[in-house]
Amino acid sequence: MNLPYYAVIFTSTRTEVDDDYNEMGTKMVELAKKQEGFLAVESARNDIGITVSYWQSLESIKQWKQNLDHLDAQQKGISKWYENYIVRICLVEKEYSFQK
Repeated sequence: MNLPYYAVIFTSTRTEVDDDYNEMGTKMVELAKKQEGFLAVESARNDIGITVSYWQSLESIKQWKQNLDHLDAQQKGISKWYENYIVRICLVEKEYSFQK
């Protein structure tokens, strides 16, 4: 990914309700991949869930937030799947990595 770019960090605590949660998550990733400005996504779930998506611009993040299918998933998350969540939007100006 070319620097700088944006990271949207979504952390959540789940309810006990499953009700198609995994299917919706898969659908949202596939839909986000088609959204202009989408770069990548990483996700992990243990006691809390963490999903980080990467975007070219704040405008592309705004457009994703307003996507009708994504709005539907957000409403289901609030009504069924999440006890709480936090969304953080960060500008990534530098990155480094290690790989054997």
